Amino acid sequence: MKFSASALLISGLTVFCAGAYAQTPAQPPANPLDTVPENMPFNQPYGAPIAAGPAMKLIAEAEAEAKKHNWAMNIAVVDSGGNLVAFERMDGAQLASIAIAQHKARSSVKFRRETKVFEDAIQKGGFNYVATLDDIVASRGGFPLIEDGKIVGAIGCSGGTGSQDAVVCGAAAAMMK
Repeated sequence: MKFSASALLISGLTVFCAGAYAQTPAQPPANPLDTVPENMPFNQPYGAPIAAGPAMKLIAEAEAEAKKHNWAMNIAVVDSGGNLVAFERMDGAQLASIAIAQHKARSSVKFRRETKVFEDAIQKGGFNYVATLDDIVASRGGFPLIEDGKIVGAIGCSGGTGSQDAVVCGAAAAMMK
């Protein structure tokens, strides 16, 4: 009799717990990075690499924007393969920013997005995710260059704050649209 009562009690608890579990509503992912998008994000196709002439015009536009604000910048343009095409270090621009400007441009073209996307991801708690990606600069100032719907290169600026870098490079990238 004891065995039957124990078995009955266990069976009842199993049914009760299974019913309670089945009624628990599905929870949204705790991390927004766990959401599966319907379409591939940042799926801009690559185009023919930007040539030196147009790259130098972009450098001149970025430099003009920097001069308007009295900001000393390093400005780099890479082609659609991430190779340096044009570079300028304005008088007084900090030396550390030479490599950073180039790296921002390479990150932008390789990942087909503005580098601000990575900065935003880190600020929203995605540090562990972004930190696992190779060749990332997670600060503003890297912009893809798009011509006829295709990425032909990217521009990267460094020397000021992230927002200053973005203003300078954004002015040049806007010439492509």
